[in-house]
Amino acid sequence: MESLFADEAFDRRPHVIAPGAVWLPGFLDEAAQSWIMRQYAKWQSGPVPAHATSIAGHPMSVSTIGLGWHWQPGRYDRYARDVNNERVLSFPDWMIRLSRQVVSSAAEVVTDDPDSPNDAPRLWGLVPEDYCPDVALVNYYDARAKMGMHQDKDEFDPAPVVSLSLGDTCVFRFGNTINRNRPFEDIRLASGDAFVFGGPARFAYHGVMSIREDTAPVHGRLDPLGGGGINITMRTTGRA
Repeated sequence: MESLFADEAFDRRPHVIAPGAVWLPGFLDEAAQSWIMRQYAKWQSGPVPAHATSIAGHPMSVSTIGLGWHWQPGRYDRYARDVNNERVLSFPDWMIRLSRQVVSSAAEVVTDDPDSPNDAPRLWGLVPEDYCPDVALVNYYDARAKMGMHQDKDEFDPAPVVSLSLGDTCVFRFGNTINRNRPFEDIRLASGDAFVFGGPARFAYHGVMSIREDTAPVHGRLDPLGGGGINITMRTTGRA
């Protein structure tokens, strides 16, 4: 019976979720997933450790590491002034290359989509050579962690957001740009999946409803962390 709800039981072909939003299942191969997980182990050692950001005095259930910039609600800073006042790690060059590969693949999916306009890749910011992210927010979700519906709107530059998932599958809710209510779609993001949203979807509400325990493939298991999942979102802050 459980096989009915396994990831492979769902349609996992790359496709356009909504205008501006593209899901790329299985974008990262096993070797890439394992390598990025090893980088996460290095990021954990600091100088700014994984931490729970507080929103209106309430700590989030995810643990965050910032690369390039440190995020607090409504602001970006080079220093983690609410954690230990240390400067965050630099945004790695390989993330720029990888994010451009994701954007390129998303543009191909959009080009092949009969319901998307001919110039959609350009209109939606899916031009890989122009994509220059400068921050990554790396969130670790344990089995109980969630993230409420929200908009990514603290960036000055409306370039697309590129997301990568590792570890256990999460139920990712992608909604509309007006409010947190319907219409929305729940998507099972598995280890290795990429998701891009820009253009008319750039400020869509989205969140993580749950983590599906023990769903990670062998190469994607986060055993040193006790399981769970990692999500990396790359953005362009537009800040100097």
